[in-house]
Amino acid sequence: MSEPTREGGAADLESPRPTSPKAPTPEPGVEEERTPDASEEAALEATPEDPFAGVMRPLRVALERRGFGSLTPVQRAVLAADRPGQCLRISSQTGSGKTVALGLLLARDLAEPPVASRKGPEALVITPTRELATQVAEELRWLFAGLPKVDVVSVTGGTEVWKDKKPLAALPRVLVGTPGRLNDHLRSGVLSAESVRHVVLDEADQMLDMGFREEIDEIVAALPEDRQSHLVSATFPPAVRQLADRFQGQAAVHVAGTALGQANQDIQHLAYLVRAKESYAALVNVLLLGQGERTLVFVERRVDAQELTEMLAGDGFAALHLSGDLAQAQRTRTLNAFKAGVVSTLVCTDVAARGIDVPDITRVIHLGLPKDPDVYTHRSGRTGRAGRQGESVLIVPVTAERRVQRMLQLAKVAVAWRPAPSPERVLKARTKRARVRFHEALRAELGPSEAELGYAAGLLESEDPARVVATLLRLAEEPLPREPLTLGRVEARPAREAAPAGRLGAGAPGPEIGFVPFFINFGARSGANASRVIAHVCRRAGIEGRAIGAVRVEERMSVFEVRADLAQRFELAVRRPDPREPLLRIERFRTDSKRPGGLGGPGPGGFGGPGGFAGGPRRGRAPWVPPEGEAAPRGPLSPRRDELERRPFPARKRSVRRHH
Repeated sequence: MSEPTREGGAADLESPRPTSPKAPTPEPGVEEERTPDASEEAALEATPEDPFAGVMRPLRVALERRGFGSLTPVQRAVLAADRPGQCLRISSQTGSGKTVALGLLLARDLAEPPVASRKGPEALVITPTRELATQVAEELRWLFAGLPKVDVVSVTGGTEVWKDKKPLAALPRVLVGTPGRLNDHLRSGVLSAESVRHVVLDEADQMLDMGFREEIDEIVAALPEDRQSHLVSATFPPAVRQLADRFQGQAAVHVAGTALGQANQDIQHLAYLVRAKESYAALVNVLLLGQGERTLVFVERRVDAQELTEMLAGDGFAALHLSGDLAQAQRTRTLNAFKAGVVSTLVCTDVAARGIDVPDITRVIHLGLPKDPDVYTHRSGRTGRAGRQGESVLIVPVTAERRVQRMLQLAKVAVAWRPAPSPERVLKARTKRARVRFHEALRAELGPSEAELGYAAGLLESEDPARVVATLLRLAEEPLPREPLTLGRVEARPAREAAPAGRLGAGAPGPEIGFVPFFINFGARSGANASRVIAHVCRRAGIEGRAIGAVRVEERMSVFEVRADLAQRFELAVRRPDPREPLLRIERFRTDSKRPGGLGGPGPGGFGGPGGFAGGPRRGRAPWVPPEGEAAPRGPLSPRRDELERRPFPARKRSVRRHH
């Protein structure tokens, strides 16, 4: 059988690989003559000091032009594991360079001339969100710019379906899209998956959390069986592993870069402890401290994002918000303005932030506190990229101090607790920036003109030189959007000693610091994650999420903490069967060995013995999960609003005083 005819192009980049799995056996005593492919040529050229060893020449040029000095751990790991026909499971945290790693993985086949008879894309990348699809497509475009006849197209929801027909008719070799829009085109026949050689599930854990399992199954069913399947996920809980086994089979190779929870050495972690109603004032001072630096501010809800943006704009800050209710065109304009530096502050929710990949974000601010270590690590990974230094700043009300300390212990992150920036510190920072700019201007190659030097000489003769320089320094200080605010000083309490292993995980504090552990027979096997556990518990007991401490999700059950002052009433409330999910039980988590079946205790039941909790309903019914955005109802157990504020900043007043 003859090989398919290919369009001309990249023969000098990489020789076509044989289509049959077995190469012809050479005659005895005769060495087989073989042309090395592009990656092998790059490896032969590379010296031991070469940071791009193994990267084909066009991609090497693209990386150097983009300012890359070396490959990241996940990129090196993918290159080392890439073999013809090999499926990869790639795990690495946000900001580790996974998109470029994917490009290195796909480039081997894309460097070959395209098959003339193909009916669709050769590489299909599936992402959970529009922003991530757009970002991945942009990254791959500049990376593949030196490969002949390699075009990248993205299709996502939020736009008119008919607008995708023309770019799809051009048969792009790489297609990036969201599950819903890809399925739309597959069903209508506009898109054919017959020619797909590589398919990638990007952010697989997030895709499952967003409920895309059925859409993924439908897309995979349309793909050819001889494809290579790659899966990228920051975490690999049981649900993701099950998806990977179905999607790839058991022979896939696991490639690990920087693990989730592994600290990025380029990020400085700070926590500012503030009074309950001074979170917004602290945010203002933090933004003034780094005036003009690109900053990402995380909040909990869409309404928080819009309200906070209005407050910041009223105080003179260049800020926009990004949330799920924006139209795609508006989201694109917002991101472009942020990337171009038109606005320096972007306020967003966790869902809306997926897909934001701006390499020079200086600071991430957690105004809405993360609920678990994974969320904190995902957020923090938006800064400190590509070898640049970054800051992850927590603004912590005193009521949430212990909960945040426990979360940081689980995240294995060393955080410096400091007082919130004072007005004096903000003004000193502004003066320092002005002096740095002044000295840089003095040493600049392009100095002042002769006319300027003449005027300066006359000025120094007629005026006091020290007074002239001092005046120039003051004029060099950039105007602030508003005056900094005065905050009350709050001292951080030292973190307690780590609790013994066996409570909520090794190193996690136990109930002696104000929280009582409970368990629910709802685990990862039944689709549980920390957010779903909190949502069910809050709805069932009528409490707010801020009354919940640490959450640990196991395969068959979950353990969570409830504030000690609410624990007794909470326990009484959850004894009543839940009418929606009567098989889900919540009980106090006993750590002593006297209770039969307790953790480590003898006897039947418990977590390991017979009769233990099955981890979810036994009648085939999935546990109830509230719709996205549904708030837990307030009830008699809800903490007082002045004890646990739902919003981390005060309601906006009708009139905002401007300071000049």
